[in-house]
Amino acid sequence: MGLLVGGKWQDQWYDTKKSNGKFVRQDSKFRHTISKEDGSEFTPESGRYHLYVSLACPWAHRTLIFRKLKGLEKHISVSVVSPDMLDNGWVFGGYDGATEDHLFSSTYMHEIYTKAQADITTRVTVPVLWDKHTNQIVNNESADIIRIFNSAFNELTGNTDDYYPDTLRDGIDELNEFVYDKVNNGVYKSGFATTQEAYESAVSALFDGLDTLNERLSTQRYLMGDRITEADWRLFTTLIRFDPVYVGHFKCNLKRIADYPALSGYVKELYQIDGIEETTNFDHIKRHYYYSHTMINPTQVVPKGPLMDLQSAHGREHL
Repeated sequence: MGLLVGGKWQDQWYDTKKSNGKFVRQDSKFRHTISKEDGSEFTPESGRYHLYVSLACPWAHRTLIFRKLKGLEKHISVSVVSPDMLDNGWVFGGYDGATEDHLFSSTYMHEIYTKAQADITTRVTVPVLWDKHTNQIVNNESADIIRIFNSAFNELTGNTDDYYPDTLRDGIDELNEFVYDKVNNGVYKSGFATTQEAYESAVSALFDGLDTLNERLSTQRYLMGDRITEADWRLFTTLIRFDPVYVGHFKCNLKRIADYPALSGYVKELYQIDGIEETTNFDHIKRHYYYSHTMINPTQVVPKGPLMDLQSAHGREHL
């Protein structure tokens, strides 16, 4: 894991010394949107945009789910980086399921960032939504990209399914903030902590959050009640990685998701929705974390388990 400084690549891990061992995530750099409004630089057009993702990354996984659910696969092309992220960061090709950079034949993901801004200083992350017309990054924040996919291309696809409905937006926003802090980013704050105090604080908050969500989902089918919203998909991509990766690799081992009756059934139900299994690649997920994070797992040995039966009955129908 490295970063660009003034457009030059540096193989540099997160510096936790300034934060007493705590992991602090960088804010995303590109936050443009796609809209039909007058004066919009980026308008919804078929074939104009390209999505760069990792199948291992929970943030990128969100965007692949929305691309699938909203029928955007014919309209937004995709390049997939290798799960092996070492001295040069994300790289293209070289692993089953990874692709070349379909736009520029780049070797490294950081080259995409410097094509957008030659002197950029930033962590090189995925997902990235690229505009082929202007040759620039539209957005590299997954929370923004899924909302773009949710509504910007509706007239093009005829798919009006809405995962961020007006009547639920305040509640979704509030819940997203909780889930991001406690769970989505909570696993990273636990796994990347470099002091005992920072780790214990983060992992305690993480499991407090999971306990709260399990209780909530014990009495209602989805996070916002009886319909699936973006809040569910934002949580799902962390939960589906929890038992294979975060329990062992990130030391998030007070419980497994399998030990939570409501959460485990909820994950199965979402996984069994048409198309979602196609977006989920456990080989890339486990390979990336265990092989790439050599400061945590210096042997780079990737575990065989756990065995998970995600196609068994989820038992959520009664809710």
